[in-house]
Amino acid sequence: MREAIIEGHFQPGERLVERPMCDQLGVSRTVVRETIRYLEAEGLVQIVPGRGPIVARITQEDARQIYEIRRMLETSAAGTCAERITPDRVESLTAAYEALRQGYESDSPGGLFRATADFYSEIFEGAGHHIASEIVQRLNGRISRLRKMTLSTRDRARPGIDHMEAIYRAIISGDAEAARQAVEHHITDTAAIAARLLSEEEPFNE
Repeated sequence: MREAIIEGHFQPGERLVERPMCDQLGVSRTVVRETIRYLEAEGLVQIVPGRGPIVARITQEDARQIYEIRRMLETSAAGTCAERITPDRVESLTAAYEALRQGYESDSPGGLFRATADFYSEIFEGAGHHIASEIVQRLNGRISRLRKMTLSTRDRARPGIDHMEAIYRAIISGDAEAARQAVEHHITDTAAIAARLLSEEEPFNE
């Protein structure tokens, strides 16, 4: 259900009706209700009085806050990871980057989102920022929804994989300032795209 929401099979504002979902997924109502509770905690589902669970919308303000949290946590983690880089971390981060690059080349959004999450997990682990990693993981569903939106645009100043390569290369070279700058550029570029796309949708969301 999480991937179905992230990939747009369930649209923002769409009701999540238990009976059809039980039939589609081949599970009991108890399982569906428990899943909906998890997704509500992740911000992917909203319970509306009189309507029940619906796919939550992401507003411009939601996106702004998510990107600001990412800017603070990921910039710090990338810089610290670069300062603490080891041969073992270079090896594991390289493997994560290669999986991410293949994800960009594939036709599987779900695979790309998982590879991106794994890449950032390596950075947070290398920095020793475990609490920050937990915060980002809690936001990963909404981050992935925003990522799907921004990936769909063709007029961005710089391709997403170029940003990720800059982050990767700065970290493995041990250049903390370049790593922080690379993350800053990536977040600034992506946040601007998301703000523009959400502003175009806003009249329909109210």
